[in-house]
Amino acid sequence: LPAKRFSVEQIVAKLREAERHQAQGLTIPQTCKRLGVSEQTFYRWRIKYGALKEDEAQRLKALEQENSRLKKIVAEQALDIAMLRDLQRGNW
Repeated sequence: LPAKRFSVEQIVAKLREAERHQAQGLTIPQTCKRLGVSEQTFYRWRIKYGALKEDEAQRLKALEQENSRLKKIVAEQALDIAMLRDLQRGNW
């Protein structure tokens, strides 16, 4: 089976649902089964997103996208600089 990809908002919603299940007395394995995720995934989500509210999750996603865009720009500039240095040295 291919791995399902959940958005940050969906993950936060599933964690809130898990809290409701646990309040009803379900164990972690039972909760994970109802959510359709492994225990490992549940614990990883809880560590990363457990304290987030839905609006904070959207903000985190936006920040991660912006960070990715900025890293790409920096990488392209570093490549341009290296290329210009090589041209200056005559290593082409």
